[in-house]
Amino acid sequence: MAEFKVIMPKLGESIQEATITKWFIKEGDKIVEDDLLLEVATDKVDSEIPSPVEGTVVKILYPESTLLPVGEVIALIRMTDDEEEDASGDVEGKSELAASGVEAHVADGGQGTEAFAVEETVTSGSLRELSNRFYSPLVRKIAEEEKVTLRELESIQGSGVGGRVQKRDLLAFLSGRTTAGAGSDRPQAGAEGAVLRREDAPASAVTASAATAATTPEKAAAVAPEAGDGAVQGAAKPKVSVSIGAEDQIIEMDRVRKLIADHMVMSKQVSPHVTSVVEADVTSLVLWRNKVKEQFQSRYGEKLTYMPAFIEATARALTEFPMVNASVDGNRIILRKHINIGIAVAKPDGNLIVPVIRNAEEKNLVGLTKSLNTLADAARKNKLSPDDIQGGSFSITNFGSFRNLIGTPIINQPQVAILATGSIEKKPAVLELPEGDVIAIRHKMFLSLSYDHRIVDGALGGAFLRRIADLLEAFDINRPV
Repeated sequence: MAEFKVIMPKLGESIQEATITKWFIKEGDKIVEDDLLLEVATDKVDSEIPSPVEGTVVKILYPESTLLPVGEVIALIRMTDDEEEDASGDVEGKSELAASGVEAHVADGGQGTEAFAVEETVTSGSLRELSNRFYSPLVRKIAEEEKVTLRELESIQGSGVGGRVQKRDLLAFLSGRTTAGAGSDRPQAGAEGAVLRREDAPASAVTASAATAATTPEKAAAVAPEAGDGAVQGAAKPKVSVSIGAEDQIIEMDRVRKLIADHMVMSKQVSPHVTSVVEADVTSLVLWRNKVKEQFQSRYGEKLTYMPAFIEATARALTEFPMVNASVDGNRIILRKHINIGIAVAKPDGNLIVPVIRNAEEKNLVGLTKSLNTLADAARKNKLSPDDIQGGSFSITNFGSFRNLIGTPIINQPQVAILATGSIEKKPAVLELPEGDVIAIRHKMFLSLSYDHRIVDGALGGAFLRRIADLLEAFDINRPV
C-alpha cells in the first residue's frame, strides 16, 4: 500500500512556519477523508487540518508544541486500496501532496471556513491550472479521466470540510452533466489548449505575490535601503549591549511577540515613515451616538462604538484618494481595487492582531458595526480564520481606547498608510457664529496618519487625513438609526 505524506500547510501568504498544538489522531487509527488530523497555530490563528485521504495512520513524525516550516512532512497515512489505485498507483503518489506543492484546506473552529489560497499546478490532463481549492488524488484522477475542466471543477459545491469537493460530489456532477447532455460546448482536449487558460482561472489563484513582496523580514532585506548614514544593511540586526543586574527579571519573548517584533522592524526598514496629525471636532458624532446607542443595540443587537463611524469616513476618503489604498512592489505602485480595512485588536495575552473588514466602502454603519464586533470578538477568543486577517489594504489603530491622545503607528506592510485615532475629550474651543465668535465646550480628538513617503507625499497624506476629519466633523446629528 502507498503511503500519503501529510505536510505542514501554508496558512497564509506570508506565513512560513506553524506550531502543532494538538493531534486528534494517534498511530494505528483508521481515518476517512475529512477526519480532523491536527490543530496548528501561527502568529495569527489556530486552524484544524482535515485528512485529504482515507487510510490508516502509520507514523506521527512530530509531537505537539513543535514549530515547523511550511512544507515539512508531519505524518504518514497508508491509503486504502481504492485511494491508492485512484492516486494513479505510482511511487510518487505517496508524496503527492508534498511534491506538487498542494496546500490543504483548513476549517476554523469547525465552521468550514476556507482558510487560505492554494497554489497548485496539476501536472496531468485537463487540470494543468492553478486553483484556490484542494482536490484529493481520487477527485483529481476522476476529473482527469472524465475530462472535467478546472472551470467545471471549481463550480462544484463541495460537501466536505471547508466546502471541499469529495468523490460523491464529483460523481453527482458527472451524472447531472450526462443527463443534461452537457459537454458538447466544453473545450475538448487537444493541442490547441484544451485546458482552462491561466487568465480564465480565479483571480485569487493567479495574482502574483507582489502585494506581499515585503511581508517577511527575509523579503524585506531584499528591498531595504542601501547602507549609508546609519542605514541598516541587508538582514543584519544591530547588536545592542544590555547589562543585566542581579535583581533584574528576564522574560523570553513568546513566538507571537517575536514575529510582531520582526514585522515592525521590517516595516521601518522598508518604508520611510512620515506622520501627520489633525484635530477634529466630533461633537455631532458624540451627541448622535449618545442619543441612539440604546436604540441601536435594541434594534440590531450590537453595541455601537465610535469606530464604525471612523471606518465609514476612512473608507469614503479612500475612494477619493486611491493612491493611499495601495502597495509598493519595487518600482511599481499597485492600486487596490477593493477597500479592505484592517482594525488593530488587542488580545488578552497582550499581543495584537488585525482582522480585516472587506469592501468597507460598500457597507453602511450597521454593516460596519456588525462586521467590526464579530471580528473583534473572534480575535479576542482566538477564533479568527486565516482569511479574516488577509488582504487588508489600509489599517486603523485606536490609541483612544487606552485614553491616549496621539499615536504614531508603524505601517502594516505591504500597505502604505495607517490611521491612529486618539481619545475624545471635552475642550474649550472658539466657534465662529454669524453674531460673532464664542467659546464653547466641544468634543475633540486627534487623528494621526503614518504613511509611506515613497509614494505618499505630505500634500497627499495631509489632504487625505484632513478629508477624514472633515467627514467626521460633518456627521449628521439627525442621522436615522
